[in-house]
Amino acid sequence: MPLGPTVRRRRLGVELRRLREAHSLKLEEVAEKLGLASSTLSRIETGKAPTKSAYLTAMLAMYEVEDPGARKVMVDMAREGHRKGWWSIYDDVLPSGFDIYVGLEAEASGLRSYESDVVHGLLQTTDYALTVLRELRPRDSAEQVERVVDLRMQRQRLLDQDPPLDAWIILDEGAIRRKIGGSAIMRRQLEHLVQASRWPNVTLQVLSFESGAHAGLIGPFAILEFPERTDSDVAYTESLGGMIYLEKDREVRACAEAFDRMRAAALSPAASVDLIQQVARELT
Repeated sequence: MPLGPTVRRRRLGVELRRLREAHSLKLEEVAEKLGLASSTLSRIETGKAPTKSAYLTAMLAMYEVEDPGARKVMVDMAREGHRKGWWSIYDDVLPSGFDIYVGLEAEASGLRSYESDVVHGLLQTTDYALTVLRELRPRDSAEQVERVVDLRMQRQRLLDQDPPLDAWIILDEGAIRRKIGGSAIMRRQLEHLVQASRWPNVTLQVLSFESGAHAGLIGPFAILEFPERTDSDVAYTESLGGMIYLEKDREVRACAEAFDRMRAAALSPAASVDLIQQVARELT
């Protein structure tokens, strides 16, 4: 599978930061020489924004990169980083910054995720997603909400592509008991979860109320892993204040350790399916 623009930008950003630090230059110094805001250069170095060729040329000169091969690799990465991903057609309805997550998810090989209140987006049915998004986006028109739902359904293709995304998803018991959309919609959603649990690339667990305090009480989060070892894992979380991407080793490691503790505390995949089926039977 060819690399998409998001991973290209991340790789270029990592290399530009490495070169800057190798020359003992502060981010603010380089930004000033380029005539950029420090925050803009930071977004380039973290792969959250593409870089213009003029800025790249100036940085390569600043960092004394003279080897033609090395320069070509970075110029190519910068050019590819400007390409639009398939999700760009939804730019008008994407929350600010969420295009970065969709781009990373599209190129990830593995996903570990915890959800506390709703079913994970990759496992939602259309009717369930529509009910959730109508509530979360009350100012949007019906057409806009339907476009966001369509984007969510398009993302779900990751689970049956070749090779498929390997997903390990933990749902809090509250997520399977909260009756979203009424009994009929919720029952179909729970039946879909049971079906998804049988897919070879999906591991599904429920963190029961009986588990008490657990490592995910701080809130939902996801960890994305990539096929190439050189592409470091990214942890992601969101709140009313916006989206947060954690990329430092210690931050990602803390999330991974929390996830490991949670899957140890959660019901086994088989017991989780039993509970989901029980909850579905109880719906009236």
